Amino acid sequence: MQVIDSILAQAASIAAVRRDIHAHPELCFEEQRTADLVAQKLTEWGIPVHRGLGTTGVVGIIKGGDSPRAIGLRADMDALPMQEFNTFEHASRHPGKMHACGHDGHVAMLLAAAQHLAQHRHFDGTVYVIFQPAEEGGGGAREMIADGLFEQFPMDVVYGMHNWPGMPVGTMAVSPGPVMASSNEFKITVRGKGGHAALPHTGIDPVLVACQMVQAFQTIITRNKKPVEAGVISVTMIHAGEATNVIPDSVELQGTVRTFTLELLDLIETRMEDIARNLCAAFNAECDFEFVRNYPPTINHPAEAELARQVMVQVVGAERALAQEPTMGAEDFSYMLQAKPGAYLFIANGDGTHREMGHGGGPCMLHNPSYDFNDELIPLGGSYWVQLVEAWFRQPTSVR
Repeated sequence: MQVIDSILAQAASIAAVRRDIHAHPELCFEEQRTADLVAQKLTEWGIPVHRGLGTTGVVGIIKGGDSPRAIGLRADMDALPMQEFNTFEHASRHPGKMHACGHDGHVAMLLAAAQHLAQHRHFDGTVYVIFQPAEEGGGGAREMIADGLFEQFPMDVVYGMHNWPGMPVGTMAVSPGPVMASSNEFKITVRGKGGHAALPHTGIDPVLVACQMVQAFQTIITRNKKPVEAGVISVTMIHAGEATNVIPDSVELQGTVRTFTLELLDLIETRMEDIARNLCAAFNAECDFEFVRNYPPTINHPAEAELARQVMVQVVGAERALAQEPTMGAEDFSYMLQAKPGAYLFIANGDGTHREMGHGGGPCMLHNPSYDFNDELIPLGGSYWVQLVEAWFRQPTSVR
């Protein structure tokens, strides 16, 4: 692996920052302390800072010449609303809040890169280091863009990176096209007519309708979409009734829909509403249908993904530069890729063998109460960011 010596030399101090962030997790749009710490470090390294985009976002500006060309690198800062099981020294000090997705590590890797880029500036142009709030459900990327991110900091391309547990440390992955799915939620209320469970003929049973509806939704996946297209409908909540001998007046169903294309999402939403309303009508029931589109699919641009892969080969070797299998998880970096060319890539967090005494039981997986980012990734991820920047600027200006 090609790890930059200066980044390796500062890895311990950056890891200390990472653990401090892990110990003080902040939820979406509340990342004030984290933003203060990021801005403090950037300022110490002579990097001009802009704050406030997306409420708590931080943008560092690293100029290395007179060229108008510019690249953006993004890290997310927010934590999750969940209780941490770990008891090591840097475990969360805030009950019900935890860095269970490694965003503390994303910040650390980008800080490591920013420090080196500010000290050496072996590029002709501008690097914008973007520390984004509210990835976990708040759409912080969308809010930074709405506040003028790309107008105030005109960049040609933008890249993001996520740690990925389960793969061996020292491997990285990227692929062109869809790499993460759209995330969407639905809420359906089936309205019938309540009554005595012994006299079902006197009412309209919404439970029966809801059960039919859950099964019917799966026919959209098996019979309406093309078999080669990826889509998931998951009914994850069904709320009904208060007593065993009472047919309730209504049933509420909630869940998620995930796709890699907006065209398939359009189809699924339309068919779900058709099925819900017509099925209710067939049973003389009524229906309230709500469908909320959250994050769009994360779709890598081919040229930018290819450059990212080439740099991976340089940094970790061809055998460890993998193709990323698309996942049905969602990521709001998708908004940035809708606005600018770029790519979202992955760095392996290992199999959990980095865990220390005091680490909770169970697997070391994302969104797990025993999760912890692997500090071994800081010099590797920081070095990768630097080499990606330098490789991008070495390209002719006619190449994106």
